[in-house]
Amino acid sequence: MADEKPKEKPREMRAEVTVPYEMAVGSNWHRFFEGLKEEKILGTKCRKCNRIFVPPRSFCPRCFDDNEEWVEVGQEGRIETWCYSNLMFPGQTLKPPFVPVQVVLDGTDMGFQHRIAGFDLSDFEKVRALVKFGGRVRAVWNKEKKGTIFDIDYFELVT
Repeated sequence: MADEKPKEKPREMRAEVTVPYEMAVGSNWHRFFEGLKEEKILGTKCRKCNRIFVPPRSFCPRCFDDNEEWVEVGQEGRIETWCYSNLMFPGQTLKPPFVPVQVVLDGTDMGFQHRIAGFDLSDFEKVRALVKFGGRVRAVWNKEKKGTIFDIDYFELVT
């Protein structure tokens, strides 16, 4: 055994893999996106507990009842949480800096994720001074509608 050579460290190979994909959105998301094309934000309502879900859900996660009633909700809401993103990562569609936000739209019972814009985002301290938990925001619509989440271009701060 004294004649055995020490094992060499295995070679490593690094690669980046991109996986394009498509997915079926289903009837709820289809109806939601069609509403966005008309500048309407639609949600579903539980008939048992009256909670309203945006984005829409086919059933209530609390009651487990089917959500068959559709309602149009407000285009304003309050900031539930936010963060400042200044790093690029693979597959990202927005150029940093940007501010992801979770908004509870008026008349709904859960957070809706999108982004805040409409003002200079280059200085974090200025953004932090303007964006507050509980602050009010309003949807700003894209001129060109494609039936995607980006039919809402962004949410702007309401002063």
